[in-house]
Amino acid sequence: MRLSVHRRSSILISISCLFLAGDGVGAHEAKTGWRYPYACCSNKDCREVPARMVNESAEGYVIRTTGEIISYDDKRIRHSPDGVFHWCSISGKADTKTICLFVPPKAF
Repeated sequence: MRLSVHRRSSILISISCLFLAGDGVGAHEAKTGWRYPYACCSNKDCREVPARMVNESAEGYVIRTTGEIISYDDKRIRHSPDGVFHWCSISGKADTKTICLFVPPKAF
């Protein structure tokens, strides 16, 4: 039985969609089990960091290792689901630019 070109294309697209929708495509998990969003991570960029690595200033969050200031309204700032800081930087290196910064809620 021969499949038409249209039918073969449909099958390939379906298989591709299943593959892309699979578990863990391009993302990895924090220690507590939540997944870093694909936009922040390519399996090596994100990790939990101690609170002392991120300072707050009038201008925004300051990454101590790079001196980078990320304003409080920057789209790279994300809510931390587990209450600790997570930093995603280019290639996961300590001296590169921030991709995302997961910030715990402020204490009252």
